[in-house]
Amino acid sequence: MIGSSLIECLLNEGIKVTALVRPNSKRRAMIPNHSLVNVVECELDSLLSFDTEIIGNADAFFHLAWEGTVGEARNNFYLQNNNVRYTLDAVELSKKLKCTTFVFAGSQAEFGRVDGLLSSSLPCKPENGYGVAKYSAELMSRMMCNTFNIRHVTARILSVYGPNDGENTMVSSTIRKLLKGEDTSFTPCEQQWDYLYCKDAAKALYLLALKGKKDAIYCLGSGKAKELRYYVETIRDIINPKAELGIGRVPYGKNQVMMLCADIDDLRNDVGFEPEYSFEKGIEETINWWRERI
Repeated sequence: MIGSSLIECLLNEGIKVTALVRPNSKRRAMIPNHSLVNVVECELDSLLSFDTEIIGNADAFFHLAWEGTVGEARNNFYLQNNNVRYTLDAVELSKKLKCTTFVFAGSQAEFGRVDGLLSSSLPCKPENGYGVAKYSAELMSRMMCNTFNIRHVTARILSVYGPNDGENTMVSSTIRKLLKGEDTSFTPCEQQWDYLYCKDAAKALYLLALKGKKDAIYCLGSGKAKELRYYVETIRDIINPKAELGIGRVPYGKNQVMMLCADIDDLRNDVGFEPEYSFEKGIEETINWWRERI
């Protein structure tokens, strides 16, 4: 979702893009068919042997690829450890391509649970293997980039939604069930959550590649949190205002995160980022995208 949105953003700026994708990836179809886009197959474990003559030189490398981002795979420590190595391989490849900028896609999972706004000044206390690996990859890739004189910029991404998102995220699954007339069930939905539309996330990543400060960390969100109830009711009201949501049917899980919101002052001040999409506007586009596929 974020990668395809980023490519569209770059194309709108007239920028040539080479997209590295896993062989036989079903998500390849999400990549825009455009004369400025070159799609090249490459496994994560093949980054070091990638033929750089296919691309020549490049200005920036966006490292968005990661295995095991959901479910039990988050605590598959061997798999997550491989992701750290692949990130370092990506830095090596960016050096071969003579990139001057490396943008690393971090995660809010690096922080662990926090009561309050997430900002780069907060200590990281990750609570799962995914968060630990993201934090390790961030630190090591930054150090390696410094040895290669490559500007390293980190975007710690919160909750992004939009077309091309996974089917089982809260937003996607709610849309799909309501469009199909199926029952939905939720926790009491008292969590304070920060959702950012994928096109805004792409714009932020582009601006970070252009203007992000060397070695800086930016929390990527809308900067505004609302109760989860607001988001699910907004989705319901657009699709079927009479639908029963089932809020409160599901108990909170162990270690439920109740607050997730980004402090985006650094994004505003350093690169001039400001979200353009309200949740209402972004979710309407997302719902229309799903309508065409159900």
